[in-house]
Amino acid sequence: MDIKIDVSWSGISKEGIEVHAKGVEGALDKLWSGKESMTGWVKLPLETGPDQLEELLNTAMLIQNQCEELIVIGIGGSYLGTRAAVNALVGYDEVYGTGVPASRYPVIKFAGNTMSAVYLHKLQEDIRTKEVCLCVISKSGTTVEPSIAFAVLKEALIEKYGREKAAKRIYAVTDAEHGVLRQEAEAEGYVSFSVPENIGGRYSVLTPVGLLPMAVAGIDVKSMLAGAEAMATSPVWDLDGTDYAAVRYGLWQSGKVLEIFEYYEPQLEFFTEWLKQLFGESEGKEGKGLYPDSLRFSSDLHSMGQFLQEGNQIFFETVLYVEKPSRDLQVPAAAGDLLAGKKLSQINQAAMEGVAAAHYAAGIPLIKIGIPEINAFYFGQLIYFFETTCAITSYLMGINPFDQPGVERYKEEMKKKLLEL
Repeated sequence: MDIKIDVSWSGISKEGIEVHAKGVEGALDKLWSGKESMTGWVKLPLETGPDQLEELLNTAMLIQNQCEELIVIGIGGSYLGTRAAVNALVGYDEVYGTGVPASRYPVIKFAGNTMSAVYLHKLQEDIRTKEVCLCVISKSGTTVEPSIAFAVLKEALIEKYGREKAAKRIYAVTDAEHGVLRQEAEAEGYVSFSVPENIGGRYSVLTPVGLLPMAVAGIDVKSMLAGAEAMATSPVWDLDGTDYAAVRYGLWQSGKVLEIFEYYEPQLEFFTEWLKQLFGESEGKEGKGLYPDSLRFSSDLHSMGQFLQEGNQIFFETVLYVEKPSRDLQVPAAAGDLLAGKKLSQINQAAMEGVAAAHYAAGIPLIKIGIPEINAFYFGQLIYFFETTCAITSYLMGINPFDQPGVERYKEEMKKKLLEL
């Protein structure tokens, strides 16, 4: 694999990693056996055929020709992977998180992940003033936040285009046979794609859940799948590709309860948001798991740096760094002798190395993950790498990586409160 994993600063020795070799091997065997529930993502990059991709790409082209803005409606695994990819590979925008208005592809915006009337009002205005399509993603069609957003934005779409024409601007990704959204898609004639039955939301990035809106945004989804396939079939899994999972487990056993994902390129902001859901929902059960959090450096060093350096060491750090940024700048002389003439990439690298050295000296375990550059191929590798290592660590902890019973409990309580209104 092209991604570089450095666990030499973790405080876990090679012998400490090898202790878990049998458990890791057993976890990989379970994942690849085809017998475990919700592991359809494991072989997905190898099994996605050209016909499936052609249908998806043709639909993406149709959307590109129809609209200047695509609003993706979903929450959790139904949108985080897409937002991570668009943010990393298309553009970074402080207001909406993603989208490059000057692009020849539609701007991608997101709804259904909050219950903010303020934000939905802005998207209603977009529908009134722009050519807009909706992509609603929900396996059941009954999750509260997407249901609200879809109802509100669909109403605005119908008001502008009429019911029949609005239906041609709505695209659904949902269960193949069951659920409210599947029934509506069939009744109204929405173009639709299926969420594979044996893949859960947080592992669904490389299904139509993520691939359709990514393709609309102009992302090379074929290259992304090729990257995931290269990772899936890499011989590294028989060597040290699982070291990250084993080290995480070893640090958890040693008493660490928090993993902080740190990044030095804002393009990775929503990738770490996806990581938080992936690890949080997969591991956080039965009083177990590492709490995932993220920090953007160097900005967050000016708020959290003190705690990291001298605070309660319940955490370890996983540093994501990009070896070759897509852009670079040389610092002008006006910045002073220390900085003048240096490239920003060099200064960013120096910051990463300096912070790592200071934190390591303070006894903080560190894991470094090097990304050659941010493109679709390596993004596919990253997705598959973290999905696999997350599942392995969960198995080592003795928990099921693929359910989320706690989520269902809060939804039940929320429904009770709604009935009281």
